Amino acid sequence: MSSCCNTPPKEPQKDEVCCDQSTSSFDYLLWVSLIFCSVLYILHWQFASTANAISWLSEVSHSVFSFINIIWWGLLLGVMMLALLSKIPREFIIALLGTGKGFKGIIRATIGGVLLDLCSHGILMVGAKLYERGASIGQVMAFLIASPWNSFSLTIILIALIGLKWTLFFIVASMLIALISGWLFDRFEAKGILPSNPHTIDLPKDFELWREAKTQWSQVSLSKQLLFDMLKRGILDSRMVVRWILFGVLLASVIRAFVDVSLFEQYFGPTLLGLFFTLIAATIIEVCSEGSAPIAADLLTRAKSPGNSFAFLMAGVSTDYTEVMVMKDATRSWKIALFLPLITVPQIFLIAWLVNLNTM
Repeated sequence: MSSCCNTPPKEPQKDEVCCDQSTSSFDYLLWVSLIFCSVLYILHWQFASTANAISWLSEVSHSVFSFINIIWWGLLLGVMMLALLSKIPREFIIALLGTGKGFKGIIRATIGGVLLDLCSHGILMVGAKLYERGASIGQVMAFLIASPWNSFSLTIILIALIGLKWTLFFIVASMLIALISGWLFDRFEAKGILPSNPHTIDLPKDFELWREAKTQWSQVSLSKQLLFDMLKRGILDSRMVVRWILFGVLLASVIRAFVDVSLFEQYFGPTLLGLFFTLIAATIIEVCSEGSAPIAADLLTRAKSPGNSFAFLMAGVSTDYTEVMVMKDATRSWKIALFLPLITVPQIFLIAWLVNLNTM
């Protein structure tokens, strides 16, 4: 059997990731983005104390500073979750999510995405690791699509900005899209339209999760070396996601410096054209779900467009190039990555349009 990188055949190890990008070559995107973000973050302090700063550069540095302060905790928790997942046997992951052969697995993955307290970018690391650990494509996608609303902090922010009623509606609507999308991904995989997960495993018939978990835990010996190894693994596994997030921070900061956000309030009303422009804007400027919340609130309270508000939050994740590229890297498939917006955006558009119709 040949490997996916055209290297000589060998017996795969249990937790081996084909073509591990953490060791294959120098990651220019990661380090260049990290250097620029670091420099601009530091420049913010310099510009804050002087009145002679270049206006656009000051705005870019301020945006980088704001974005990093918003997303750092999500990235940190994402690394910690990866560190933990790296030590959990694949059989445990599959047992918790289900076998991947049916709608129950999609439901479990959706609930898991809602309950896990990470931001939309921290969750990308966990989603990629779940794919590596054998979850079905449908489960991974349902997990990712439901995840933007799992952050407790974002839920509190949205309740404060748009009220409890609309926040609960957004959560339920996003879960519905996650369930439908996960089911469609699994159907496309079953029909051969999308490639299957090569990491998928079948559980032994006599496998009992809690019995095995108790046995495994009794054999664990906590030590500084174990914690260090877990942290190291989490950092290495997170590089695939972090490089796109940092690049996204730079891109969104440049856009903020040259695009007036007040345009949303004036031109993105509850019409089909306004909804169309909202989807385009969400595709361009989305970096983190927490960062999108104030803009989404303006769309609901000032532009009187609750559907556009929902579309801005959801489409920002579904069409975000960070998520698309991470899925491409994790699955080694452009088709799977591009099917994410192809499947989710029509659902988002339909729900947003119906909401606008009922509120006009």
